[in-house]
Amino acid sequence: MEVMDWRELQVFTGIDLNDSFVISWSLDKTCLVFELEASIWPESPAYKTPLANEYTCYRRMSLIFDQIESVDGLKPVEDVKPTSDPDMSKDYGCVDTLATTKFGYIMSGEFGVLKIVGGTLSLQFHT
Repeated sequence: MEVMDWRELQVFTGIDLNDSFVISWSLDKTCLVFELEASIWPESPAYKTPLANEYTCYRRMSLIFDQIESVDGLKPVEDVKPTSDPDMSKDYGCVDTLATTKFGYIMSGEFGVLKIVGGTLSLQFHT
């Protein structure tokens, strides 16, 4: 099986998924969406000057898998215990792995170990 790590995908240039925090996720029949507080670096066109208390630029971002055929291994958000940060915000850890495969994608984190069949991957920034 040919596997390409997310770091090799142009869409993630200047984005560090391992330092991005999962805020939530949702799944309908053909679309899986992860809401992230994304860690963005100067190499990304989405980069903005970090706030005074930030290590780097963090922006809300949707990681979208659209037109998928199936997803295996996704835990319901209600079944995953969030982490509470000092500012009382909650998150579900980071994206541990993401790779493309000949069938679609593999991905892991607190949300599960996923096999995503088919579809396209895109990013949408919100802030």
